[in-house]
Amino acid sequence: MDILNRIWQTTGFINMTLGNVIMIVVGCTAIYLAIVKKYEPLLLVPIGFGVIIGNMPYVAGLPLGVYDKGSVFSLIYWGVTSGIFPPLIFLGIGAMTDFSSLISSPKSILLGAAAQLGIFVTYLGALMLGFSNPEAASIGIIGGADGPTSIFLSSQLAPHLLGPIAIAAYSYMALVPLIQPPIMKLVISEKECRIRMKPPREVSKQEKIIFPIIVVIGASLIAPGSLTLVGMLMLGNLLKESGVTDRLAKSAGNALLDICTILLSFAVGASTQASVFLTAKSLGIFFLGLFSFIIATFGGLVFGKFMNLFLKEKINPLIGAAGVSAVPDSARVVQQYALRFDQDNHLLMHAMGPNVAGVIGSAVAAGVFFAIFH
Repeated sequence: MDILNRIWQTTGFINMTLGNVIMIVVGCTAIYLAIVKKYEPLLLVPIGFGVIIGNMPYVAGLPLGVYDKGSVFSLIYWGVTSGIFPPLIFLGIGAMTDFSSLISSPKSILLGAAAQLGIFVTYLGALMLGFSNPEAASIGIIGGADGPTSIFLSSQLAPHLLGPIAIAAYSYMALVPLIQPPIMKLVISEKECRIRMKPPREVSKQEKIIFPIIVVIGASLIAPGSLTLVGMLMLGNLLKESGVTDRLAKSAGNALLDICTILLSFAVGASTQASVFLTAKSLGIFFLGLFSFIIATFGGLVFGKFMNLFLKEKINPLIGAAGVSAVPDSARVVQQYALRFDQDNHLLMHAMGPNVAGVIGSAVAAGVFFAIFH
């Protein structure tokens, strides 16, 4: 009977808490949204499954969780906390991304910059709620809707908040199709939604090759702290556009990107143990993250309207919403929303300009925070 009692004491049933149950339900919900609703399945499936595994109760002292020294999961999580996975993901994103839309329309940089308003407004809001400067900076980056950047900065400045920040960033990335359309409806008139734009000009091969070199030099001089993320992003793009490293570009944009995405997403999900995750600070981070994302979208849209006051050839201000870094989902949302009013108004390529500019912008913003608060 003593042996049976000891076995019972080690089971998950007796160690299960209400917090564990809540987080397991959250994980199942994430998987449901990914599979049934098709919301960012490449992210939400491993994150949701990680949340479930991370909240399976076990006896204290058993090295199983991401916070237990020497456990297998802790070794995977080390790739997140050390900041290794985010730059590798940026390398893969760069190898997959065509910057032609941004090169052909440099004014898109302004829209991408305007959408970073959410980062700095939320930074100030987090300070007002009592977060420290490094914590507020890490939370503010959620407004860029860039998961890897949020994880990289929080791993360097506020590792104790990495789990909630990462989950918030990826959650709002996945919910772009739900969050952005109501803001578009509030800010942009039907007449503005119908504005058509000329097709982007064709970009030469030389421009595509020179672009990543110029960007990494310029960004690093402006914000040296952005060198890690912007450098890897532009390296991936140069591998793609050079024409002589196709094998490397394909490896970076496919196998390497997929492996890092799986490991990072799963580890982030597994880090959401109820005892660590279900706190007032975590709930505050979720609220601030949503606020940041709303302000970022609002900033891009309003600045698009503002630009039209000075442009002879008007732009469709909807593309300002793509200034957040959720590539290419926010650009697709812009396209789908515009088609509601005009079935022949195709804005996808135009929206990709601010979209990729937003990726660069959020990385530069993170670099500024990193240099100031590290």
